[in-house]
Amino acid sequence: MTGGIVVVTGGTAGVGRAAVREFAAAGYDVAILARGAAGLEAAEEEVRAAGRRALAVAVDVADNEAVDRAAARVEHELGPIDVWVNSAFAGSLAYFWDTTDEEYRRMTEVTYLGQVNGTRAALARMRGLDEGVVVNVCSAMAYRAIPLQSAYCGAKHAVKGFTESVATELAHTGSRVRVCMVQLPGVNTPQFSWNLNKMRHRPRPVAPVFQPELAARAIRFVAEHRRRNIWVGISTAYTILGERMAPLLVRAYLARAGVTGQQSRADLPRHGANLFVPRDDDADRGAHGAFDDEARSRDVVLWASMHRTALAVGSAAAVLRLRRARRRRRS
Repeated sequence: MTGGIVVVTGGTAGVGRAAVREFAAAGYDVAILARGAAGLEAAEEEVRAAGRRALAVAVDVADNEAVDRAAARVEHELGPIDVWVNSAFAGSLAYFWDTTDEEYRRMTEVTYLGQVNGTRAALARMRGLDEGVVVNVCSAMAYRAIPLQSAYCGAKHAVKGFTESVATELAHTGSRVRVCMVQLPGVNTPQFSWNLNKMRHRPRPVAPVFQPELAARAIRFVAEHRRRNIWVGISTAYTILGERMAPLLVRAYLARAGVTGQQSRADLPRHGANLFVPRDDDADRGAHGAFDDEARSRDVVLWASMHRTALAVGSAAAVLRLRRARRRRRS
């Protein structure tokens, strides 16, 4: 599948913004669902500059009824939805015991229930047509939680379980609608300039850091190919595999290095926490954060996953050639 109509929640900044650009460049019409007025306007203009139709809708993804109304508006103004990308989230850098009940609930409602609400709105329209794809943007932290982000990690664990359950239900009913996931590493996005911060130093992504365009490429790839799940970043691979093989060792490492590894002494920009108020209302923040100097634009894990069929065929051919060579030497 290429072209069509895609909805991107959290599409004004970071990975969501990069996904908006990626889909528009690939020939999709794009609806952007987010809160910030300036970000919505700028994202909408970028889609139109790419020669595609755009629709910006101001909506809080934690509000299920508002998300459903937004989906109805997309259908009315653009047409049937082919792809729905759940990318919106809210996060913090704080110890659990320093996080209030109100803050914790808000992060959970946006990061987890926001994806539930988006999936519900998408499936309400896709199941009747028996076609469409929902892409839930997840994280390596859905497999191995880290310190200072208990609300975010808990939400991503929930997104993983929710997605797997719904995908199984769709398979049971014989539906051709797909619900899939993309697992991300630390990404260079504006989130670190506006997440809730209660630590001494400025927030930063866990190294190694990757550019949001890699995540956007993975999102479009799973939307266009029959993939259940895809990993982005070598750190995602070793986090997930490390948790499977040596969970106590991973926990010991994170207990020692996980807190300091998420903080920087540099004078990084801060726009105020966006937990309850959008921070791209008056100024567009774009896709990138403050870490361009160290962020990677290439990733062998994503490349290998996107080309796994060719790699498998090539590997099989190489093994066959090796066996033939050995037979010739023996004869």
